[in-house]
Amino acid sequence: MTSAERARMPLTLDVVKAAAEQHGVCVRPVLGEVVDLDTGEVRMVGVRCNSTVASKCPACADRNRRSRMAQCREGWHLDHEPVAERETATSDQIELVTYRSDLTAEYRQAQGEQDAEQVEDLREAIREADSDLRREGVRGNLPNVDRPAAPAPVRSTRRRQDSPNLPRRKVAKTTVGREFAGKYRPSTFVTVTLDSYGKVRTDGTPADPATYDYRRAARDAVHFASLVDRWWQNLRRVVGWDVQYFGTVEPQKRITPHAHFAVRGSIPHAVVRQVTAATYLQVWWPNHDEIKYSGDRMPVWDMCAKGFVDPITNVPLTPWADAVSDLDTPAHVVEFGSQVHSKGILGGTEEAGRHIGYLTKYLVKSISEVVAVDDSARVSEHADRLAAELAITPCSERCAVWLLYGVAPKGTNSRMTPGRCRSKAHRRETLGLPGRRVLVSRRWSGKTLAEHKSDRATFVREALAAAGIAKPEGTDRTRLMWAPVQAGDPHAPSRAELLMQMISQRLKWRAEYDQAQAVLAALPRPAPDEGLNLSATHREAA
Repeated sequence: MTSAERARMPLTLDVVKAAAEQHGVCVRPVLGEVVDLDTGEVRMVGVRCNSTVASKCPACADRNRRSRMAQCREGWHLDHEPVAERETATSDQIELVTYRSDLTAEYRQAQGEQDAEQVEDLREAIREADSDLRREGVRGNLPNVDRPAAPAPVRSTRRRQDSPNLPRRKVAKTTVGREFAGKYRPSTFVTVTLDSYGKVRTDGTPADPATYDYRRAARDAVHFASLVDRWWQNLRRVVGWDVQYFGTVEPQKRITPHAHFAVRGSIPHAVVRQVTAATYLQVWWPNHDEIKYSGDRMPVWDMCAKGFVDPITNVPLTPWADAVSDLDTPAHVVEFGSQVHSKGILGGTEEAGRHIGYLTKYLVKSISEVVAVDDSARVSEHADRLAAELAITPCSERCAVWLLYGVAPKGTNSRMTPGRCRSKAHRRETLGLPGRRVLVSRRWSGKTLAEHKSDRATFVREALAAAGIAKPEGTDRTRLMWAPVQAGDPHAPSRAELLMQMISQRLKWRAEYDQAQAVLAALPRPAPDEGLNLSATHREAA
């Protein structure tokens, strides 16, 4: 065998990874050390990476996608309220709040008397009271006695004159849609997208790149999530009930974000179009049309001024509070485009299943993978120009890009590098979409994604138990202590060995589950209100 032939032969680790992918095993496991505090047993186990991108780990990405599909299916066509009303305050909670109020009053008095020792004692007592409130089940932010709330700039809440008016109703607490003909409860599938920035070709690239508005495209992408939030707020006020949704954000061919939503309940198409046309978002930020610093001339940190200053004149940059204090017009206004699609969907139909698959089909790919920027030089150049514009587009009030425009952002510190922001909005793989790819309302199914995953695991455990295969519950982990394995540990298995162990464990679990399914198939079918839950959602857990 020649050296060229040997060079073409696959490596052991590559073959093991291919086997892991074939059997649905994570190919990038994190090695962890588990100590059983009761028995003293020490084990090294592989923990799934839980990546959501298939190019990094196909097994974990597919597992996360299936969990999202189950979450979408379970909440889309509910005929009952998924979340109970908020519990009333208990006597213990009221007593703790009263005690905390007294401590705060004493703290203010001690501050006025400049009694440093008393102030420190009361501060510690307030921390303990806050911890007690958390343990009693009180959620939400508690007032910080050391940081007074800064007054927010006063803005006009009147609608723009060029925006259509919307009817406004009191939003009822119900989240379930109407029932028609005594048995039909349809829901809605909605797609909204941003406006046009210039004529494009069939591949999504601009017909005339010189006139294509990349600046507005970048700013609209950064603020797209806030615009969507405003859209839901307007829709709920128009229809008069607490509309719930499950949605995903994806790019079009022109690399402009649009969102698909599974909406519980039936909403007329005319209402959807009316709300979309009347929804806008005004960004009350300082003007950032002209860059003041670039190249070698960048603001520098001044230790005496404790802020960034001009490198030549040493004049401090404009603080954020001063830059936004006297704004007359918004720096940017975001609106949806005219392309709006909505469709009624009946639950339990094949069409509903197709739309759930359509909602989640791109979740295993990054934004740059969806638009396939490497397909042609023209598409790649279009993505490059948008990425270049995003690099100089501020993404938040604390973005270091503001320093390029002569404005010191909120939370300015010496660790900031002018024009360098770590937010995902400026990365090439996200192309302006810094937020979550999956948008789920609070009362969609009454469960978190972790609870949906736990339901799937519980279903499998119950199926195994029904077939006589007992598995531990796995909920009591107080006796287990987890720690990462230190680099160079002589007892740590190699990556190939770890993957082979996980493949073997996966095959064993699959054989046990297949055995359980065969046993259950041979048993008499239980009544609808007895036995295991064999709904489509739970069958998918396998």
